[in-house]
Amino acid sequence: MNRSLSIFFILVVSAVLSPTAEAVKVADITSISGQRTYVLAGWGLVVGLKGTGDGGDFQPAIRPLAAMLSKLADPSTVRDLANAQNVALVTVSVTLPATGVRNGDHIDTYVTSVGAAASLRGGRLIFTPLQVPLPNGGIFAHADGQVILEDPTSPLTGIIKGGAVMDADLPAKTINEKGQLMLILKSPAASWTAASTIAKIINDSEGQNGETIAVALDPKNVRVTIPTLELEKPDSFISRVQRLPVPMFSSEARVEINETTDTLIVSGDVEISPVVISHRGLTISTINPPPVASVRTPLITDKTAVALDTAKSGGAKLQDVVDALDQLKVPAAERIVIVKELYRTGHLHAKLLVNGVEQ
Repeated sequence: MNRSLSIFFILVVSAVLSPTAEAVKVADITSISGQRTYVLAGWGLVVGLKGTGDGGDFQPAIRPLAAMLSKLADPSTVRDLANAQNVALVTVSVTLPATGVRNGDHIDTYVTSVGAAASLRGGRLIFTPLQVPLPNGGIFAHADGQVILEDPTSPLTGIIKGGAVMDADLPAKTINEKGQLMLILKSPAASWTAASTIAKIINDSEGQNGETIAVALDPKNVRVTIPTLELEKPDSFISRVQRLPVPMFSSEARVEINETTDTLIVSGDVEISPVVISHRGLTISTINPPPVASVRTPLITDKTAVALDTAKSGGAKLQDVVDALDQLKVPAAERIVIVKELYRTGHLHAKLLVNGVEQ
């Protein structure tokens, strides 16, 4: 791949803490403890394959097939099934939504071949119990149905739409025995400033007679005590808390690089110290005074960096980064090298993450 042709995006996001900047709600940047996804899993058999199964010599598939037939009053031995080509052993899994599930709910099911099968196309999963993949996890659902290949190029994985049926209630447990719930700030928003601000907003809005019902425990967790009068039916209280407006916070100076996709994201008040950049014959040309645009001689400006700062609150420091990158007409991979070198030499004043790892 010619890296010079890679698509390169500069995403600049800037926000300031302002009494009037109420662009988000508590629910936008937090989740409630207990509202998390769970996975149920099991081992199953996909049958009805047109000669693309595991084959009779794959014992992990043939043994459970023989056992199943015996339970259905059709005793068969492994030897009897030696020529079976239409069955495949698969893992079966479902992801339960964070909002909880109820008995009878249908959930999409995913199956993946673990044996010698060539394809699951046209197969059908037969009745498979699903449980929490832990010792003594218990069975909470069962799955069966027609396997659909989501991606024809990956014939060993498939989905069964609504294939799992819940056999038990698994509601989200959000309130503890003390009548408290925990608001968990999502990682990009987590900070002492955000947590303490959210706690203050909740106390000002829902606290009675100056009562403190919300406390920031750390940069990520805010504990909220539900008022006694609301505890029997807490839904209205929780809804009001989640809809409370939160001011936007100044984000930290941060540069994130993904070297796989040649993506560079700049956020916050990133500053570059005065520096001269020379890189592999790179030349930055300026015309002084700049030419005057006219119909005959239009002034053409090539933009290779796009700043998304709809509030126009980035300021000169942030604009310095954008302007500099606009002038560096080099392939995306080379720009990333320059940014990393600026950081290494101490000229880029921001937190730098490369492929998700802080430098």
